[in-house]
Amino acid sequence: MNSRSQQALPSSATHIPVMLGEVLHALQPQDGGIYVDGTFGAGGYTRAILEAADCTVYAVDRDPEAYARAQAMAKDFPQQLIPLQGCFGSVTELLAGVDVERIHGIVLDIGVSSIQLSTPARGFSFQHDGPLDMRMSKVGQSAADVVNTADEKDLADILFNYGEERASRLIAKKIVMARKIAPIETTLQLAEIVHSVLPMHGGLKTDTATKTFQALRIYVNDELGELEKALQAAEHLLLPEGRLVVVTFHSLEDWRVKNFLKERSGRLGNASRHLPAAPSGPAATFVLEENNGLKASDAELAANPRARSARLRYGLRTTAPEWREARHA
Repeated sequence: MNSRSQQALPSSATHIPVMLGEVLHALQPQDGGIYVDGTFGAGGYTRAILEAADCTVYAVDRDPEAYARAQAMAKDFPQQLIPLQGCFGSVTELLAGVDVERIHGIVLDIGVSSIQLSTPARGFSFQHDGPLDMRMSKVGQSAADVVNTADEKDLADILFNYGEERASRLIAKKIVMARKIAPIETTLQLAEIVHSVLPMHGGLKTDTATKTFQALRIYVNDELGELEKALQAAEHLLLPEGRLVVVTFHSLEDWRVKNFLKERSGRLGNASRHLPAAPSGPAATFVLEENNGLKASDAELAANPRARSARLRYGLRTTAPEWREARHA
């Protein structure tokens, strides 16, 4: 990274970590503990964990700019903060590379960071014009590649499955029509196409292009796949009484976290009360102290509107073997 891009990195001091108090309460950092911040971002959780206990934090992020911020913060916590660049779904392999096999806690803040959203050059937001990129790791297929090459049906499926966009077919059709005239290369170009299908008006609180942008971001970065891998990795890595803490921002993520924890705690239940009881599976690997998840307080919502859709869920690891091992025993 050149000096110019380093100077352009937004300061983590301006970032407000969502539900920080609730995250620390759920994680309960202890002296001598080994913790993972699987989504370092601006480092708000990492700094708070390190200030709460004399412990070690492995800070994971695929974004090279976030990794650079973690390296800078590590100077304030020598030997305690260890940055690791990569996807949080690969946390087991990343930790194995530094000879760590078990941990006391892991926290995940799923989704795009406020710094990524506020940087037009990253292409995550349509609030300012920028290249239609959305790649967290800055490598691989971009959002522009998807909208300019995917066929109409695949585009509609992406918008519906990852953005829950009901107008997905019409938007996909408009995208294909527009790209025949000229490539779709910027965020505002795409937003205008969506607005031609779903016009904005004064009564709307959320921009009608939001779901389309969300869908493309999730698809480009395989966020749901990475989340599922990270949940399984947490089950493998956590010591007994270790804690998994996850903050999500929309239903697609929260549904996966909720079902994983309910299943692993033995609380998923039958699909219908009229069906016979499901056969007992492996022993529960997590204990839940909160069944419905936690939401941000009214005070936090007033100070940080981004927290309005946040939901925190957490589980405590039991001594039972992970389900993958139990099923192959």
